[in-house]
Amino acid sequence: MFNLHKKAAPLAIAACAFAFVQTATAQSAQQIPDLSGTYDVATLTPLERPKAFANELYLSREDAEKIRAADAARKAETNELSDPNREAPPAGGDGSPGAAGNVGGYNAFWIDNGNDSFAVDGKFRTSILTQPQNGRRPALTTAGQKARMERVRNYRPNQGSAWWVKEDRQGPYDNMELRPLAERCILGFGPVAGPPMFPALYNNVKRIVQTDEHVMILVEMVHDARVIRLNSEHRPSHIKTWMGDSIGHWEGDTLVVDTTNFTAQPALYGATENLHVVERFKKQQDGTLNYSFVVNDATVWQTPWGGDYPWPKTNDKVYEYACHEGNYALGNIMRGARLLEQDAQQ
Repeated sequence: MFNLHKKAAPLAIAACAFAFVQTATAQSAQQIPDLSGTYDVATLTPLERPKAFANELYLSREDAEKIRAADAARKAETNELSDPNREAPPAGGDGSPGAAGNVGGYNAFWIDNGNDSFAVDGKFRTSILTQPQNGRRPALTTAGQKARMERVRNYRPNQGSAWWVKEDRQGPYDNMELRPLAERCILGFGPVAGPPMFPALYNNVKRIVQTDEHVMILVEMVHDARVIRLNSEHRPSHIKTWMGDSIGHWEGDTLVVDTTNFTAQPALYGATENLHVVERFKKQQDGTLNYSFVVNDATVWQTPWGGDYPWPKTNDKVYEYACHEGNYALGNIMRGARLLEQDAQQ
């Protein structure tokens, strides 16, 4: 009996340990929320804080109502019926700001940037950015300033002439890879798919599908899909992608996503391949996600910057955004540039 008891003791201890691990694992699984669902992130709150608010993070209810009413009035005015007897716009546009010389949009039908500013803990916010304190991107480094000047030098409104020919240098239309990523239907307008992930003028719905090993975020704008590998390691640094390499892990009930390995042209305007983004997704009791992010690219910005905003749940479905289908714009842009160059060389 004594020998049998000595042999049975380790088995009993092992069984208890196994049961403890099972219980701990079950508890851990219960603590991990399911982020799966569809969210509409449209908001009138701007990414960067208007300078008039200085370091003030919060809006009064009165100011929030003024912003809502002004936006509603603008959209109503834009959607007024057009005069069928009006004159046609000038050929090539009238030169005023806006798409195609301000002859682009007919109304605000496609504009879906929300109907109100968002609130956190019942307080309306002046901006999504909270870091630095003024709610604006920090100052550029010397290298960042130089890169920005080069970009601005190549950006000029179309005045109907191939100005780059006279300057005898590479022009902004020399090949399609010089055009912006959104114009080429590679990524959405601005960092909508991210990271970081910002609201846009329209197509603001995002769908999350969560499994034990991955979290996928399908973005309505340009139909981008982010795949986040859970409990993994980053790929080798020479393997780079448009949206970077995202890996995630759980800190309690918060999903923390770390992204590196970007290409030389991330979706985040001005950033470089040295971009590093950390995001956090936390589910609230009403199903809303609190999304926060910190951006670090020491080659561009003097300090890190970041912010947060809510992702409310919605019953809407993701609209199928087939950017490439029927898109004649990019080809026509290149053809138009060749014609302007021919005129300049005559």
